[in-house]
Amino acid sequence: MQSSKINKKILAEAIRKNIKMALEEDVGKIDLSAQLINPKSTAIAYVKSKQSALISGIPWFNSTFYSLDPTIKIKWLIKEGQIVKKNQRLCELHGKARSILSGERVALNFLQTLSATSTTTHYYVKAISGSHAKIFDTRKTIPGLRIAQKYAVIIGGGNNQRIGLYDQILIKENHIKSSNKMDDLLPLALKYAKNKNIQIEVERLDQLKKAIGLGFRNILLDNFDIKALKKAVLINNGKALLEASGNITLKNVKKIALTGVDRISLGSLTKNIKAVDLSMRIETFKSL
Repeated sequence: MQSSKINKKILAEAIRKNIKMALEEDVGKIDLSAQLINPKSTAIAYVKSKQSALISGIPWFNSTFYSLDPTIKIKWLIKEGQIVKKNQRLCELHGKARSILSGERVALNFLQTLSATSTTTHYYVKAISGSHAKIFDTRKTIPGLRIAQKYAVIIGGGNNQRIGLYDQILIKENHIKSSNKMDDLLPLALKYAKNKNIQIEVERLDQLKKAIGLGFRNILLDNFDIKALKKAVLINNGKALLEASGNITLKNVKKIALTGVDRISLGSLTKNIKAVDLSMRIETFKSL
């Protein structure tokens, strides 16, 4: 289940900014290679996956081409969030050859990167099936692609943490070390929090006990091993939402989920990804 979705206006603005930046970076003022092709020539191209993956990023892919040439026609043979097989055809493009070739790399970059995040998320969600725990992302995203990657996490079946520093408070160990004492942090945080969902990070069981006693109801257990997580769940006894984070892999995520924690957050969903292997090919070309 997905506990949150990104606001449509925020998503639309992120897509616009991402594509504007990417096209300026790649195409600039003119695609020199495209000048070799007759501007009236048309083509039919297709995109296929060279590996199995859960596809996401179709809105970025489409908007890339429409930004270059609104007359391009794109026919998708799959849906956003669909798992595809190796060598499966994903979509077909009809339009001016110059426009298709100019947008090829930017569009594929978005599609393969976001599909990597959604595919990785899917693997983790699948790995903890049968438990009540949920998979969450973090702020460890590719610079400039925060909204895009968090969107991909949702498509992969995961859940979003806070978008940034501006929409939710997480009191980390460095905040605690930089303050006078932990006792003052919750009432102070309540003055600035836009909602009551304030999270605090603890590194030891004694810190957990103190955080619960101070009234924190959303607690991140940083780098707790399996034994410590089980003890934390017993100590908590349902008082606070518990989230495990740190050194989590596909090999141990199920064991962590079965300790009874409510959430599992992973930076690897967005920072340790390997782009899905996709390719575009011109199928037919018509020179005028």
